[in-house]
Amino acid sequence: MFVSTGKELLEICKEKNIPIWEYTIREEIEAVEVPREKVIERMKSTLHVMMNSSTYAQDNIVKSVSGLIGGDAYKIRKYAESGKTLTGEFMNKAMARAISSSEVNAAMGRIVACPTAGSCGILPAVIISAGEKLNSSEDQLIQGLFTAAGVGILIAKNATLAGAEGGCQAECGSAAAMASAAVVEMMGGTPEQALTAAAIVIKNILGLVCDPVAGLVEVPCAKRNIAGTVSALTTADLVMSGVYSKIPFDEVVWAMYKVGRQMPAELRETSQGGIAITPTALKLKKEIFKE
Repeated sequence: MFVSTGKELLEICKEKNIPIWEYTIREEIEAVEVPREKVIERMKSTLHVMMNSSTYAQDNIVKSVSGLIGGDAYKIRKYAESGKTLTGEFMNKAMARAISSSEVNAAMGRIVACPTAGSCGILPAVIISAGEKLNSSEDQLIQGLFTAAGVGILIAKNATLAGAEGGCQAECGSAAAMASAAVVEMMGGTPEQALTAAAIVIKNILGLVCDPVAGLVEVPCAKRNIAGTVSALTTADLVMSGVYSKIPFDEVVWAMYKVGRQMPAELRETSQGGIAITPTALKLKKEIFKE
């Protein structure tokens, strides 16, 4: 059975001298009782879906069913190639990938809800962009996904991944934490550094509410995928420079869960607070549902 805390995970990884991704693979093999090759093949399929969703809306102007979002991934990719960006082509391409998956999701396309549909753009954008920069092989990208999975399991065990229960900090926050930890291991970082990255990301997004306009996972969700992607990538660099979190991963996850439970229901995916009840948001809701 997968360990219940980050502390236990680090102890096992240290004892066996293995990274988080390897521990996660071994636990999956035992849990589903299939050969290692099968476990990796399944994750490979997941990676390919992520690749498609993070690319499609960059090449095609995709509109959501509601009409709330669409076409932004295409715009950002064009801008990334212009040579005029402030944060560089790498970061802009990552942002384009993030919103591409969100737009594909909103258009009822095929995505990987990892950890949720509302945060589906973060992990693909981070893993694929980092892999491209690092010249990673497909196997290394798959390993990154297993690292992310391991961190996600710990968050799910000790807090929540649902916006309805913990706000967007639990969705985009968890996705960004998972992604940053993955990139750290892809860069050769230790399991301890990977969990440090996850902790820092969550601390920086702590308290983020879930307030979808018209109850749809589009506004402001899609752009929060971009924010989560940027946070994951910059935090990976932060940690690889030698920066550590003063508060351990387990305690940060505990704090996230407590904050989520303290949020009023209006700020937990009910569309009764935050951005969702601004005048413009209410007007858009009426237009969408023809009220």
